[in-house]
Amino acid sequence: MSHRQMIVLCVAAFLGGVVGGAFSTQFLFPRSVEAQKPNGVNAEEFLLLDARGNARAGLGLDGNGEVGLVLRSKDGDRTLTLSPDEPSVIKLVDRGGRMLWGAP
Repeated sequence: MSHRQMIVLCVAAFLGGVVGGAFSTQFLFPRSVEAQKPNGVNAEEFLLLDARGNARAGLGLDGNGEVGLVLRSKDGDRTLTLSPDEPSVIKLVDRGGRMLWGAP
């Protein structure tokens, strides 16, 4: 292979990589990011984890599309939930699921 052929091959490989990269980002990847506002974040669930990786707080949607905010105590014994879609909008339950306090 001559020096000229090597240069042509390198230039063709470079241009093919650039064109292929541009093509793949424009046509092959979904455009779900465009639905977000420039200073916003879209998600179905947000979790706040402690240093051990345990979920201590969460904001999200359940399987029925109902929204809720959940706050869990450090030891995990008590959970405070806020959900406008539940009969008791605010409730405090223990680990066993027994309601300690609730407000309509």
